[in-house]
Amino acid sequence: MKAAEDATGTGSEGPQKRGLCVLCGLPAAGKSTLAHALRHRLRQQRGWAVGVVAYDDVMPDAFLDGANERTPSCWKLLRQELLKYLEYFLMAVINGCQMSAPPKRTEAMWESFTTCLKDQDLIFPAAHEAQSCYLLTKTAASRPLFLVLDDNFYYQSMRYEVYQLARKYSLGFCQIFLDCPLETCLQRNGQRPQALPDETIYLMGKKIEKPNPEKNAWEQNSLTIQSPACSSEASLEVTDLLLIALENPVKYVEDNMEQKETDRIICSTNILHKADQTLRRIVSQTMKEAKDEQVLPYNLKLLAEELNKLKADFLEDIKEGNKNYLCFQQTTDISDVISFFLYEKDNIVQKYFSKRH
Repeated sequence: MKAAEDATGTGSEGPQKRGLCVLCGLPAAGKSTLAHALRHRLRQQRGWAVGVVAYDDVMPDAFLDGANERTPSCWKLLRQELLKYLEYFLMAVINGCQMSAPPKRTEAMWESFTTCLKDQDLIFPAAHEAQSCYLLTKTAASRPLFLVLDDNFYYQSMRYEVYQLARKYSLGFCQIFLDCPLETCLQRNGQRPQALPDETIYLMGKKIEKPNPEKNAWEQNSLTIQSPACSSEASLEVTDLLLIALENPVKYVEDNMEQKETDRIICSTNILHKADQTLRRIVSQTMKEAKDEQVLPYNLKLLAEELNKLKADFLEDIKEGNKNYLCFQQTTDISDVISFFLYEKDNIVQKYFSKRH
């Protein structure tokens, strides 16, 4: 295959090929094991530069800031911050320059991120420069590059943010979903030194949104692997998926503002009514669950106010295209809105449910 030949080794002509691969699935589904096996194989057999960025390794100590507790909203902000770090690294690779630290950053997380890249022979500290500046290694600068992001990515919206980054810089993009039975994940998790509560995995199992390439064009480069049985055939499928992504980067299309506005108005008219009805039902069901959880009356009132404001803001986003919440350039499906709304709703709800006693 010519595609495979072009994407191997360091002798390829033309621009350097780069890609992002999202590994998603429940905790303890086998993502980290697959990621490290993938890195080793691609480096040895293909000569690629491969970096595995495990979110749990980069972000754990950055959750706590003084006396503040770990919260879903903090987690979301840190995820977005990590994407910004990835963008800084990609810009250095694309422009062939050094990587500098973002002016606003969480020091502990930035240190973990740069250590992650250094340990994988992708960057090294610039001599006689400030500690926040790094140079690309010869491997990162001259070979095909794939960054493998290892996290649960249980909401579609989380993965779409990575796709947007790929689109912004015309990178290859693909997804690998580890489909592991819930009971197997619970068993494996229980054997870990720092096990998650079973309740967390059960909840994530209910929320997880698997890749749906038939419905979402941006998810077309997706592969589902049955875990724990990752066969040699699955390994070949993964390699083929990465090759296809690398040879077919996401195209960045310049916005036609007039057409974009026309499309947005048509689109928003079609989904606004459906979104209003659906979000009302979600708010109503959430309030019922809060009452069942015996949330205090005062907190119920505050919760209702926050949820209704969130609903109003989402509907305004659809109507006016403000993009305060919806990161899509053009929202084309009601399920996209629901996915983002559920994510924001969960951040709010968890805060109030924790105050019920």
